[in-house]
Amino acid sequence: MTTVTAPGYADLPRLISLMTGDEKHTAAAESTLDVLWVLYDRVLDVTPANFREPGRDRFLLSKGHGPMAYYAVLTAKGFIAEAELATWSDPMSRLGHHPDRCRIPGVEISSGSLGHGLPIALGTALGLRARGLTSAKVVTLVGDAELDEGSNHEAIAVAARDHLENLTTVVIDNRSSTRGWPGGIARRFAVEGWETRTVSGRDHDALDEAFTTAHPGRPLAVVAVVEPKG
Repeated sequence: MTTVTAPGYADLPRLISLMTGDEKHTAAAESTLDVLWVLYDRVLDVTPANFREPGRDRFLLSKGHGPMAYYAVLTAKGFIAEAELATWSDPMSRLGHHPDRCRIPGVEISSGSLGHGLPIALGTALGLRARGLTSAKVVTLVGDAELDEGSNHEAIAVAARDHLENLTTVVIDNRSSTRGWPGGIARRFAVEGWETRTVSGRDHDALDEAFTTAHPGRPLAVVAVVEPKG
């Protein structure tokens, strides 16, 4: 009898390598890989079996212009068949340069235009609260350069004022922001009332602790520091 073992973290580089061609945005993909794995492997309650259930956790990839790591993790977790990765960027493929929520199981938003993920996550968290589903986590992943978008600043202010404890924003800090923020990225959230934690974006245990340690009555911002872009 042959036992089939589900792909694990060590398989992710191989899965990414199956997606070939132009516009891979390799730096964007590699910067998110460990955060995505920890979220789907340890933190989020979302699976191919429950991703349509109202009480599921939600992950929103705002940094959608580099989705190869996202596709690889979704494949490892059973949302996408491994054979489909080779169709990446084909005109008839579901796996486009930006993820499409209407075509890929488990994808919550179609993204890639920067600055959209956090505002949508804010609305999602508010909607879940209105429905009484306050135990469902809403996690959005943004890039540090995205924080230059004004829509994010508004969402940061509103989320803390509304005490959205079920909302988490993880910022991939690869030092690509044009303007930055006085005192660092975490301070941008802290001054508005968020709980903030800054950790290595490659340390799985540190990421797990940052995501899962309680932060009563406050949204959570996790700054995941990785290698500088380029």
